[in-house]
Amino acid sequence: MREKLTLDDIQQLVDDWIQKHGGYWSPLSMLSAVIEELGEISREINYSEGYKPKKDNKEKSNLDEELADLIFSIICIANHYKVNLSVELTKVMEKYSKRDSKRFQ
Repeated sequence: MREKLTLDDIQQLVDDWIQKHGGYWSPLSMLSAVIEELGEISREINYSEGYKPKKDNKEKSNLDEELADLIFSIICIANHYKVNLSVELTKVMEKYSKRDSKRFQ
């Protein structure tokens, strides 16, 4: 089994890869990549829920890969702006825990 990486590790892994492959794109280009990946996730969910059949019924669902592609794209933006996602996600979970602790019971 592979060792699980922390979010900090993953941000560093993405940064290392990007630096070896030409650097980060412009922020708007990276945002376009996020939107493109989100569209691909939407397509996969449409297929898996039966709303829109795939053109080739033999195609395997790629939802796992598309979700990972979206995370990669988001990490690129975070790295460009020096956002530590581990810290920020912890803050968001604290915010939701306080704000919504009784909202969905």
